[in-house]
Amino acid sequence: MKKTTLMLSLIAAMAVSNTSFSQTDNGLLQAAQKKKADLVNDLGRLVNIDSGTDDAKGLGQVEAVLAQRLKELGAQVEIVAAPPAAGKMVIGTVAGSGSKNIMLMIHYDTVFGIGEAARRPFKVSGNKAYGPGVADAKGGALIILYALDLIRERGFREFKTLTVLFNPDEEKSSLGSRDMIRKLSADQDYVLVFEPPEADRVTVGTNGIAYVYLSVKGLASHAGSAPEAGRNAAVELSNQIMQLKDLGSPAKGTTVNWTVIQAGDRVNIIPEKASATADMRMSDLSEIERVQQDANRIVLKKFIPETEVSVKVENRRPPFSKNAASDELAATADRIYQELGKNIQPVVMRYGTDAGFAYNPNTGKPVVLDGMGIVGDRIHSADEWADLDSVVPRLYLTVRMIESMSKAGSK
Repeated sequence: MKKTTLMLSLIAAMAVSNTSFSQTDNGLLQAAQKKKADLVNDLGRLVNIDSGTDDAKGLGQVEAVLAQRLKELGAQVEIVAAPPAAGKMVIGTVAGSGSKNIMLMIHYDTVFGIGEAARRPFKVSGNKAYGPGVADAKGGALIILYALDLIRERGFREFKTLTVLFNPDEEKSSLGSRDMIRKLSADQDYVLVFEPPEADRVTVGTNGIAYVYLSVKGLASHAGSAPEAGRNAAVELSNQIMQLKDLGSPAKGTTVNWTVIQAGDRVNIIPEKASATADMRMSDLSEIERVQQDANRIVLKKFIPETEVSVKVENRRPPFSKNAASDELAATADRIYQELGKNIQPVVMRYGTDAGFAYNPNTGKPVVLDGMGIVGDRIHSADEWADLDSVVPRLYLTVRMIESMSKAGSK
């Protein structure tokens, strides 16, 4: 049954790839060009609202903007709570007259704290826009909205449903929205994810994410008068980190990097507790079990006697596995870009995204393509930027992709 379903998915993707592409759709190109100035203005509006994953007030403000725009575009809009997320999901649905279910999705939270937008508000310099979340992923959210506007203006309705999902917690593993992403995706033929590519690219695979938690329990004692009576958890933690530094697997592309360390709170006390967290990236889910087993064995060897050491690997986000159907959809994107005299490169990225929740490797459904957002770089940094020259090509690409996917398999 799984093989049959996967084959159907491949056939659907190939049908898209065989759609005829030729001359530039000048009407669409001109319409997209007219939208650019308004999109940039809206980008400034969204960027200047703080919307960190834990900022309920800011997320609520962005949610209201996104929901209102979807309503204005004729979508049926539902606001859905996503506990433990501070914000809510915004889901819009447009009914059409065709047979294909298509979903466009992206998050609207950022990694930045309250006050960041005031410290470095939206600005444009040359062809680049700057500000917190300008590319990741407020630019992507607006590409979706303006593409829907272009679809509406063109009177195109040859899809069965066109669903939009904006979620508020991607930057913290989508703990509150992952179930909805999976549920909606299961009913789709195609899902496009609007994370920002670094250049003229689309993403056909991403890594999964796990966290490795390391904890040490020792014994507190006065650091000056009786250090030998203590059992230094910080020292044992350091020993364990050195022992565990090679948990990754270069052959499988698995990385494990220790990034957060905590121990002690007073300089004159031998620390009783210490902990560390590692960021793990993998393309093979079985690596989670392998890393856990290797870590369990390694931590048995201790440097400080009478300390207790534990390690736990927690799966946070599955990989978006590279697959033939997504490769075919990327080829379709490249043929569309060629109408503009440009090319798109399909890439596999080491980061993790919600594409991992959308794609089901057991069924091969839906056909997923990531990296559809505005082009940008320096993501999660103070100099994050978005390439405004990519606005028109990305709008053109999104609209043409929707039209092509809607007609896939038809004669």
